[in-house]
Amino acid sequence: MIVTTPHKPTPGQTAYAEAIAEELGGRFVPRKQDSLQLLRHKYADARLLVADDRGLRYYEESEEPLYFHPSMAYVRVKRMRKGERDPLIALADCQPGDSVVDCTAGLGSDALVFSYAVGSEGSVTALESERMLYTVVREGLRTYHTEHEDVNDALRRIRMRCADHLAYLRAQPDKSVDIVYFDPMFRQPLHDSSALAPLRGLANGSALGEESVRQAVRVARKRVVLKEHGDSGEFERLGFERRHRNKIAYGVIIPS
Repeated sequence: MIVTTPHKPTPGQTAYAEAIAEELGGRFVPRKQDSLQLLRHKYADARLLVADDRGLRYYEESEEPLYFHPSMAYVRVKRMRKGERDPLIALADCQPGDSVVDCTAGLGSDALVFSYAVGSEGSVTALESERMLYTVVREGLRTYHTEHEDVNDALRRIRMRCADHLAYLRAQPDKSVDIVYFDPMFRQPLHDSSALAPLRGLANGSALGEESVRQAVRVARKRVVLKEHGDSGEFERLGFERRHRNKIAYGVIIPS
């Protein structure tokens, strides 16, 4: 994998790119005036990571890069700022001060919504098993700025962990968090989700396992929540009560 900078980088940008290359075991290559396509050809490597002040942009199979952006999560949070209730937050019975484990962080969108909802007294731990995706999102959470400082604070509060969710859950005590959340890659992709193509190439596509759900029920005090395609059979297979059915649906288990 090639790691490079923008054209005419500052010393700080170069040092940042070098540090990311070392972390990921990539090859740091000075950008100079080369295009990204030329760098790929010159070093015979399709995997390319650009590191700059905006975070990280990763290119592989798609011409569109994978990078951190809050996308619709930002719209949802802005609605919450106006006093509207988010469906996921309502179904999870998420309250200020709650602790949340997002087992399948992806781009961190739902983690941001949870982080805003739980506030400064709560906590959100977001797990991502794929190292590249974890690094891109971790750096995005650290550097992305919106016009709202309370939203920026919510971004910074999210604690990213590069971890397999089953191993992580097994290590947690009984009833140690309020909410455990799963948003695996849909078994049946939505037709209008082409914007997620770069993510789909990197994310862990494994189906959610029954043991993961059992561990989540053991660890959660209030709710275990699953997000899936509205017509998915995963809710029944895994023992969730399907709720809020639309193109996207949520399933809920209330631990006893």
